[in-house]
Amino acid sequence: MLQVDHVSFSYEDGVTVLENINLRIAKGEHISIIGESGCGKSTLLKIIYGLLDIEVGEVYWDDTQVLGPLYNLVPGESYMKYLAQDLDLMPYTTVRENISEFLSVFERERSEERIDELLELIEMTDQADTKVRYLSGGQQQRVALARALAQEPKVLLLDEPFSHIDNFRKNNLRRNIFGYLRRQKVTVITATHDPMDMLPFADRVVVLKDKFIIAKDTPKNLYERPQDLYIASLFGEANRIPINILKSYADTKRRIIVYAHEFKVSQKSGLEVVVKGSYYMGGYFMIGGIYEGHDIYFHHHQPLEVGKVVFLNISIDTINQRLATP
Repeated sequence: MLQVDHVSFSYEDGVTVLENINLRIAKGEHISIIGESGCGKSTLLKIIYGLLDIEVGEVYWDDTQVLGPLYNLVPGESYMKYLAQDLDLMPYTTVRENISEFLSVFERERSEERIDELLELIEMTDQADTKVRYLSGGQQQRVALARALAQEPKVLLLDEPFSHIDNFRKNNLRRNIFGYLRRQKVTVITATHDPMDMLPFADRVVVLKDKFIIAKDTPKNLYERPQDLYIASLFGEANRIPINILKSYADTKRRIIVYAHEFKVSQKSGLEVVVKGSYYMGGYFMIGGIYEGHDIYFHHHQPLEVGKVVFLNISIDTINQRLATP
């Protein structure tokens, strides 16, 4: 088990980045860490890996304490691998050579077999002998992923692992990589901004805001019952709406979170909205509107004329689901 106990951290400027962080992560579990830019996601990964010294708190893998640069000549624990946003590849050597550099523990015959396995996993068999300097940013990120997997770590820390990869490759690559890690029972912690990195693959999601962990739950529970607008907005476009405006019979003025796709447009009753713009999103239009001086966003199957008044409703099931949120 990976344990993060009461960890707080400040950089040299004295500004606290993380405060009283506590986590228990089981072996083979896949955790996603989400939050706005600057909330401390990358810093937490570096602490877990041993790249930063902490004065408050402790990190353990089973009974082994993770220590920082003050204690280790070469920072970073051998049983972990950390894929940073700075890929740190060898640009003047080939893809195969970049991967093989991390396979010194394998016999030569097994090493070649392992390289071929990883090349297939990242879908770069045809580029095996291409020098890294000639690859695109997305291809380089795939090589970095293969290098992180090369020595079969017990714990893998991923910082925005698919951010440079185009959508054509990204979806299949996620399934390949996360499926492989699941089969190998590798403990995975992924810091990400992309809901598609976490919703289909994470066992639990940790939400960071203003130095603290504000929520920990399954991706399904966090998505369907977000505690506040901040959490919901990390999954997609969301709004905070009074229930009694949506449903006149409601006897509460409590506000609930409504995702843009959960609204249904009506011509007669509901939340009265003035359209201010339509944005083509492929299979639907994102409509921006104004409700009582506030922006509101909803999906519709066609664009709506600016200035048009429409009414929005949501299902009673959605209302009941959000009312059940603590």
